[in-house]
Amino acid sequence: MDFSDKTVLITGASSGIGAACAEAFAQGGADLVLAARRMDRLEAAAADLCTRFEIEVRIAAVDVRSRDVVDAFGADLEADGVNIDILVNNAGLARGLAPVHEGDVADWDEMIDTNVKGLLNVTRTIVRGMVDRGEGHVINIGSIAGHETYANGVVYCATKHAVAAITRGLGIDTLGTGVRVSSVDPGLVNTEFSVVRFHGDQERADGVYAGMTPLSARDVADAVLFCASRPAHANVREMVLMPADQAAAVYVHRDENR
Repeated sequence: MDFSDKTVLITGASSGIGAACAEAFAQGGADLVLAARRMDRLEAAAADLCTRFEIEVRIAAVDVRSRDVVDAFGADLEADGVNIDILVNNAGLARGLAPVHEGDVADWDEMIDTNVKGLLNVTRTIVRGMVDRGEGHVINIGSIAGHETYANGVVYCATKHAVAAITRGLGIDTLGTGVRVSSVDPGLVNTEFSVVRFHGDQERADGVYAGMTPLSARDVADAVLFCASRPAHANVREMVLMPADQAAAVYVHRDENR
């Protein structure tokens, strides 16, 4: 896939799906703008990608939860004449796994502020330029949790239902502007996701994927590339991507011999 004429902004690009998307678009020749909170990881990724591919990589320390930070980031891009052709809204996380009446409100705030408000902050900043130019593509990383609700994950599921609503609504709001809006909604993906959810408990995180074969971050990145590479008259509005071992959010086939 040839993206050599595109500039792609990826949030949450320091690890997992975001890092895999950066690699995939770099292989296609796209110039990259990588945003995340962990600047050391971004610096290492940029050095690696620039060494292996003939592309330009711009990095920025961006906490999507801060509207002021996101606005300043957008202003810097505009001042430097950087136009974003494809926005991959990947920054997001889950925190905790507990019933609503026992939930940690700090976990709730972090999920809502990142997954919902953060996505909106970045979208508002970047999509205005896309509409003005009459072209662009927003690809949101959602989740099977945006289609279903499971026990003890109510707030995370609510945030991903919000992402699904934002994706559909943004598609309506930008209808006729030349801007396309898609989402890729994966099931179980073996990244730092569960380690983050369980506040660093690696053993508990490993149990999420025990006895089954989850998706890889690159599997999701390939789905993002599929959405981004459709001809201008076609748009993948929502893609649900699941491991073969997973039929629904809580229906997973496990083999103890794996």
